[in-house]
Amino acid sequence: MEPVITVLLVVALIGVPALVLWRVLRGRRELGSSPAERATFETLHTASLAAPPLRAGLTEAGAQKASRHLRELLGSPALAVTDEERLLVYDGEGDDHHAREAFTHAAKTLAGGRTRVLGPEVVWCDLPECPIRFAVVVPLTTDGRVVGSLAAYGGHASAGLVRAAHEVANWVDSQLELAELDRSRTRLMEAEVRALRAQISPHFIYNSLTTIASFVRSDPDRSRELLLEFADFTRYSFRRHGEFTTLAEELRSIDRYLTLERARFGDQLQVTLRIAPEVLAVAVPFLCLQPLVENAVQHGLESKPGIGRISIVAEDAGAECRISVEDDGVGMEPDRLRRILAGDADERSGAGGVGLVNVDERLRQVYGDEYGLVAETAKGAGTKVSVRLPKYHPGVSVR
Repeated sequence: MEPVITVLLVVALIGVPALVLWRVLRGRRELGSSPAERATFETLHTASLAAPPLRAGLTEAGAQKASRHLRELLGSPALAVTDEERLLVYDGEGDDHHAREAFTHAAKTLAGGRTRVLGPEVVWCDLPECPIRFAVVVPLTTDGRVVGSLAAYGGHASAGLVRAAHEVANWVDSQLELAELDRSRTRLMEAEVRALRAQISPHFIYNSLTTIASFVRSDPDRSRELLLEFADFTRYSFRRHGEFTTLAEELRSIDRYLTLERARFGDQLQVTLRIAPEVLAVAVPFLCLQPLVENAVQHGLESKPGIGRISIVAEDAGAECRISVEDDGVGMEPDRLRRILAGDADERSGAGGVGLVNVDERLRQVYGDEYGLVAETAKGAGTKVSVRLPKYHPGVSVR
């Protein structure tokens, strides 16, 4: 297969073949590669510059940042982008007089959802030197709904420009769909965190307050310290900002939780922590470890007589951070744990199942399926749950 054909096939797979053809037909010449190869590279590079602003959705700021690159893709003297209610940006020639009419030009396209080619009788201008005489107005859609418009302005409306305007609009549509998916993922994660907060054990809250009350007369200072720990724990667990936090913050909240549990169980609860300082700043999904530790307490102490031991380890593993929570409790049948993590409704309702499944699903949504929970257990042999987290991942940051 010829190299140029290979390049065009690759471009066709990502949805911009007409743009490449349009750029080639316009006769762009660059040093080095063949015209077709150079046009392909330029188109892909320009599209990559326009994409990030559009991934925030159809906003005024995003449209303004992307407009120059979109106009370059079209090769048109001017371009306008609107949402359903107003002009977001007019970029190019005639901005001092055509911009104020741009939303009017888009009105019928917004109402009917069809591409319109407007001639000089509509795109009127009394300035002889102005290159704007025609406009191709294309609807922008998301989920089959018209959310805005894109208009390419020029001195004539060739079939090539109409086709290119359609291709650019389709590409913008795909970016807006991705933006909607990002928002949907964010809403889903927020809903899952709310669900996790809702299932924070009322039993734990009742027992913590009962323990605090028991120290009021015998050790008022201890009671006050525990009350502050409880307040800080609940404040962190029910905070309303940020999908991610640092491992240090997550561990700090876990320490408050364990302080309350140790006050309740005394020496029967023994906890070992081994944390590498290098991983404390790693960004982690909010409340991704608390359910694992709470599950370990329930199995490591409440479900067995005598002393319960829990080990929490966070290690530096190059590009990853590896965390494990292990208890020496009663354990369970491996098949049952497998059913819990698979989402079996009958199994997940008890024994911390909701929390484990919630964490597993969120990790997979953020990092991919290879970063789900790994659990080892056997009847009477305790349970170990391990987590791998990349130190750096696109879209993961503490804000």
